[in-house]
Amino acid sequence: MSENTATAWTVLNDAHEALRTAVLGVAAEDWNRSTPCAEWTVTQVLQHAAGDQIGFAAFITGGPGPSEDPFAPSGTLDAAASAVAEAAMKAAADAWATVGKDAEEVSVPVPPGKLPASVGVGACALDAAVHAWDIAVATGRPSPLTPELARELMPVATAIVEPLRAYGAYAAALEAEKGDDDAAALLRYLGRRPDWTA
Repeated sequence: MSENTATAWTVLNDAHEALRTAVLGVAAEDWNRSTPCAEWTVTQVLQHAAGDQIGFAAFITGGPGPSEDPFAPSGTLDAAASAVAEAAMKAAADAWATVGKDAEEVSVPVPPGKLPASVGVGACALDAAVHAWDIAVATGRPSPLTPELARELMPVATAIVEPLRAYGAYAAALEAEKGDDDAAALLRYLGRRPDWTA
C-alpha cells in the first residue's frame, strides 16, 4: 500500500462516533455513576475503552501501549474526558489507516494475537461501540449503538468473544428474547441486558 494512501474503515469510524457521542453526553456529576460493567464507574469504563483503543494501535505500530492497565482502571483522569477519548480514538484510527483491507494477519491485543484486517478492525470497533453503550445507558442517555452498527459487529463478536470470556472480558451470553433488534441481540451475546438502567 502506498504510504500516502490511508485505508478507510467505516465500521471503526461509526464506532468511534458512538463513543464520542456517549462521552460528550456525560454531565460533570455523572462520572462516578455505576455502569453495566458492575465494578466500574463511568470514568473507569472510559479509561478502559481508551486503553483498549491505544492497545490496538500499539499492536499495529509497535508504539507505546496504554499508560495504565485497561482492566484495572484507576477512576482518575489526568486530562479532560473528551481529550482522553479523542487521543485514544485518533491513535487507533491512525494505526488502522495503515492496514490494507486485504491484510491476512494483523497483530491485535485479543486472542489469538493475529486476525485478518476486517476482523481485527471489527474487534477494535466492537470494543468502542459497546463501551459507548455502557457509558450512555449509565448516564441516562440514548444508546449510540445503532442496530445497523450492531449488525455489522455481530459476526466479529461471534468470531472473537468466546476466548475472551475466559479472561472475564465478557460475561456469559444471555438468552435472546422476542422483539430483540440487532443491537439487543449483540448486547445479550456480550452478556449485557439491553434494558439495563442505573
